[in-house]
Amino acid sequence: MRRLVGVELTRLRWRRAVLLLVAGAVLLPALIGLARVWDTRPVSDTERAQIVQQSQGQINACVDRPRQYGVRKSLPADQIESRCEDVTVGWQLRDPLTLAGERSGGSGMGVVAILTALLLLAGTTFAGHDWNSGSMSNQLLFESRRGRIWTAKALAVTLSALAIAALVSTAYWLAMWATMQARDLPMVDGALTDSLAYGLRGAGFAAAAALGGYALTMLFRSTVATIGVLFAVSVAGGLVIAMLGLSEHWQPQKNVAAIVKDGTTYYVNPPDSCFIGERANAVVEDESECDGERNLSLWAGLGYYGLPLLVTVGASVVSFRRRDVP
Repeated sequence: MRRLVGVELTRLRWRRAVLLLVAGAVLLPALIGLARVWDTRPVSDTERAQIVQQSQGQINACVDRPRQYGVRKSLPADQIESRCEDVTVGWQLRDPLTLAGERSGGSGMGVVAILTALLLLAGTTFAGHDWNSGSMSNQLLFESRRGRIWTAKALAVTLSALAIAALVSTAYWLAMWATMQARDLPMVDGALTDSLAYGLRGAGFAAAAALGGYALTMLFRSTVATIGVLFAVSVAGGLVIAMLGLSEHWQPQKNVAAIVKDGTTYYVNPPDSCFIGERANAVVEDESECDGERNLSLWAGLGYYGLPLLVTVGASVVSFRRRDVP
């Protein structure tokens, strides 16, 4: 088995389409990281002076009516003006870089989405080429046990995807951490550890997606068919769930967030009884019937995606072992 996996890793490494997808999986997160570093750069003295000049009207209005801007009127005049300048200019400053903000915002999940999509396509392309070129029958001449062939290919795809995604994710979060260190920004204890764990969970999800793409292609024996099915499921699946009126618990993106973030929350509409009589003004307790926020755990997300993956892998193995190979 080790020799077979080594052969498949070599074949994977020499596949040009796979190399292009891997290059994209490295370059696109790097571009996202550079964009975040640039967008959160500190404001220079020149930029601040320009903002003050452009906001002079608002500053004067704040000085005339400080309470409307949250400034105490009892302060001395010079302090009121200074405080008004800080408040007004602060509205237009760039938000500083934070690891927690990158995890909860779009950049961290954006890196996971890019890695998942490109590595899924890499697994699909790798398997599809063997069927399109007709080389699968030649491979079976050297190893007739089809289960070993399927497993060796699956291991090559999954391990490669996991290694690439883990390296890219770790490099991304270390770069964000190093940027904060260079800018002398405050950091919460354990923020780097939490971010690295976030990246590794995302890498695991991307590797599972690559395995799923490979298994589907081995089942359909066509890259185009696999991409079509995945596109239909990703686009139509969420729409169907929304049309059926199901809660966010069943939305694909929420379950991805549950896996990557080690749990997330979603909203449900409380029953009408929560807005009638004494309950209308009562304090809503957490996790009660009237609390619209619900928790979605990591294990729930793993079950949401893990069960379809197991079914796909099982069907793919059975199909490959029983169907004729042209």
